[in-house]
Amino acid sequence: LKQIPSEAKIKKIVRRILFGTHLYCPRCKSRSVYRSESRYRCRKCRRPFSLTSNTWLSNMKLPWQQFYTLLWCWLNHMPITQSIKITGLSEVSIRKWFEEFRLNIPDPDWLSSLKDTIQMDEAFFRNKAVIAAKDTIAKKVILRVIPKKYVEKQNVSQFIARHVEPGSKLFTDGASYYRGIQKFWPVTHKKDIHSKWEFGLTSEIEGVFGNLRTFIRRKYHHVTCSKLENVVAEFEANFNHPEIFKNPHEYLRNSLFLVPTC
Repeated sequence: LKQIPSEAKIKKIVRRILFGTHLYCPRCKSRSVYRSESRYRCRKCRRPFSLTSNTWLSNMKLPWQQFYTLLWCWLNHMPITQSIKITGLSEVSIRKWFEEFRLNIPDPDWLSSLKDTIQMDEAFFRNKAVIAAKDTIAKKVILRVIPKKYVEKQNVSQFIARHVEPGSKLFTDGASYYRGIQKFWPVTHKKDIHSKWEFGLTSEIEGVFGNLRTFIRRKYHHVTCSKLENVVAEFEANFNHPEIFKNPHEYLRNSLFLVPTC
């Protein structure tokens, strides 16, 4: 792939992200370090370290170019089968790394609530349900997985109280658990009756669920119930902060940092 830099270039990128312009010991912060074979060593505390020490990549055994290629596949939503052909890794390894990338998605002022004009709906994935809302003005979404295969009024009420700001306009379908919602939360509630072919008020949030299903099928082919919450969180992050997923450099710049040690 032409998009994949040389190993030396990738290591330079990672070094700049983690250490800036001057390499230093992650433990004592001394700049008095020297190269020892494929690692570095601190003259002050004599501690050996590598570029990935004290990061979530500390146990990485992949060559740098193979790792970068795998990250490129994940960021570009390559299907698992296609990623196998591109990277030469097994399906087990790719799924493991894709999960690692998901778990280390950065948290840039994560959304806690939506306001203004909000569309809300729910969908069902095997034995779990997902409630979602979209701010149609700011074009942001919040999705939450419910650990059961049906939705109750309590689930909807809790979601609205946590994620919908008072004074908002709330558009939903005609499900019974939305009935009387404005009595406990100060929103202006309007609803579509799908049996009457009314879809205009919820078209955007239904489109979000369509995109989520396509995202899961295309990228992962299938997802177990235990991993659904992480995959939904990945989709939400992609939707709200696409700049982080622009390329491997941007993802690493936002997610890779040194963990302090004693």
